[in-house]
Amino acid sequence: MSDVTVISLGGSIVVPDGVDTAFVGEFVAAVRSRLEREPRRRFALIVGGGATARRYQQAARALVPDVGAQILDEIGIAATRVNAQVIRAAFGDLSPDPLVTDPTCVTCFAGRILVGGGWQPGFSTDNVSVRLAETLGATTVINLSNIRQIYTADPKTDPQAQPLTTITWDELQRIVGEEWVPGGNTPFDPVATKRAAELGMTVIAADGRDLANLEALLDGGSFVGTTISATPAPRQDRPGRSG
Repeated sequence: MSDVTVISLGGSIVVPDGVDTAFVGEFVAAVRSRLEREPRRRFALIVGGGATARRYQQAARALVPDVGAQILDEIGIAATRVNAQVIRAAFGDLSPDPLVTDPTCVTCFAGRILVGGGWQPGFSTDNVSVRLAETLGATTVINLSNIRQIYTADPKTDPQAQPLTTITWDELQRIVGEEWVPGGNTPFDPVATKRAAELGMTVIAADGRDLANLEALLDGGSFVGTTISATPAPRQDRPGRSG
């Protein structure tokens, strides 16, 4: 991993209903503390839409039952940028650069924290994170959401579902499919899955609310999560949905 750590910060933990100011404050404090300990470390954060996106997309569907996917995506993109501006404001002087709206145009940044939101219709902020990592030369993306790991099946409906510590991109692609659906609930965006696989990238999925676990992950120690990569792991379980 380069000195830039790319994090996809899920809207589900930033705005589970309203903005979770307690979590955001704790997350910012944890990142600030790490930057003080590691002078070379920088973070690039791409923020998801969460409840902000869901509410406005639901309103659009209520008003226009046959509303198109592009409009729904544009609403979602606007929501991610509102959420991202809140995160950028919370970091204050550490984030002097403009909000990232096109990850392919970012070659460098002046601050210690770079913050961005959605980019174009057709995919989620997972794909923006992968594209930004590609542009910045990072080979790993940390995907923080409200789930601890990817499971062999949906644990909400299957009591036999088992958490996975590793999964390959091919396995994940079979789970999430090939097409993005606005507001879709999958372990990782299908478009991002395809691009990350092409790049040979590694993505680590973990519960972003568990800051102690995030610290262990960043330290290179033992952590709870699921590592997605091109290399298959020797195991007998079968991958499924997240939970």
